[in-house]
Amino acid sequence: MVDLRRSLAAILALAVIAPLAACGDDPKPSFAEPAASSSPASGASAPVTESTTVAQPVSLEVTPAKDKKNVPVSAEIGLKVSGGEVSSVTLTDAKGKTVSGEFREDKSAWVPAKPLKTKQKYAAKVVVTGADGATTTETTSFTTMGEPGRRTGTGLYLFDGNTYGVAMPVVVEFSPGIKKKDRAAVQKRMFVRTDPPQPGAWSWTESGTQAYYRAPEYWKPGTKLTARIAVGGLPTGNNIYGDKDRSATVKIGRKLEMKVDNKSKKMTVVQDGKTVKTMPVSLGKKSTPSSSGTMVVMQKMAETVFDTTDTDGADGYRTQIQYAQRLTWSGQYIHSAPWSTGAQGERNVSHGCVNVSPSNARWLFDKTLIGDPVTVRGTEDKLDYGNGWTPWNVSWEEFVKGSALKVP
Repeated sequence: MVDLRRSLAAILALAVIAPLAACGDDPKPSFAEPAASSSPASGASAPVTESTTVAQPVSLEVTPAKDKKNVPVSAEIGLKVSGGEVSSVTLTDAKGKTVSGEFREDKSAWVPAKPLKTKQKYAAKVVVTGADGATTTETTSFTTMGEPGRRTGTGLYLFDGNTYGVAMPVVVEFSPGIKKKDRAAVQKRMFVRTDPPQPGAWSWTESGTQAYYRAPEYWKPGTKLTARIAVGGLPTGNNIYGDKDRSATVKIGRKLEMKVDNKSKKMTVVQDGKTVKTMPVSLGKKSTPSSSGTMVVMQKMAETVFDTTDTDGADGYRTQIQYAQRLTWSGQYIHSAPWSTGAQGERNVSHGCVNVSPSNARWLFDKTLIGDPVTVRGTEDKLDYGNGWTPWNVSWEEFVKGSALKVP
């Protein structure tokens, strides 16, 4: 098994996006008592009683509070309203320039499209329309804080404009990891939108260094996926603040799955529900078994060097490799292995990788996308959660247990 270090370049950005829609609660109705009527005279018709509806007074609370100072640059305009619906929010900087933004889906807040500037004064005007059509306006102003002394490093494993496989999770990295008590606030600022719409949820690794977003099933082919990790300037715990916003808009391609069976020593490649190729493989020998589970292609390299001498010493090796596709952080790959073609389909001789012939490795390399799922079955070892992009290796019910917020 190859133990390679992740390059910081692999963690680089892109980022993310915002799923902020514009829905609102219907105003709550209130009812007046019916008008009192006198008892009808004998033989007289009873008078008609009319009821009237009285509009509920509009109540609006806006945050940040007026003249509040040292506000994080991630600030949203919080909206607590009854008796009406928010019609508009206008946020301007000290020069009178309007800041763009969007409502949260439930209209509980208005979120600027990017972090505010440090040590700047901002003014917000909120307009609410009541049930009777009358409008109410509330204003507030606040000043943002200076540059924070400590920052949480972040990374987004999506590159704007790229096409990914149907199992590509939205993967966000945090350094240092986010503690459990701080994850809900951070998760509220991680927005994902899909077109066509598909349900989805976030789930954190135990260390809090990564969070994954996926749907109950693989993404629909052709999906447009937009993500915004809006944590620039966001308090992330212990007086540390997010380093920057990251966002990306990407496309999901055709559905291609690789299924590896240890018993038969074969890989079956299925595209859009049809088997397109079957090839012999050699997996990890008993001392270095391959992991069983559902993984995702994380990285593709036409040529690379596997070097384990820094971790294995005299037992290590340094080998030139072609058509390598990374599956785990611990160093399991699918790759060309001309030295093991005689064993492929018969016995396991690798250090944990999926060995295939040079021609099959080239065919796969040309066919696959980052984000394509790879499922290995029947080996002596189980895939560890977090060793690669592993959100598909658990059921949906298990996955959502890792969310810091309630999943509908």
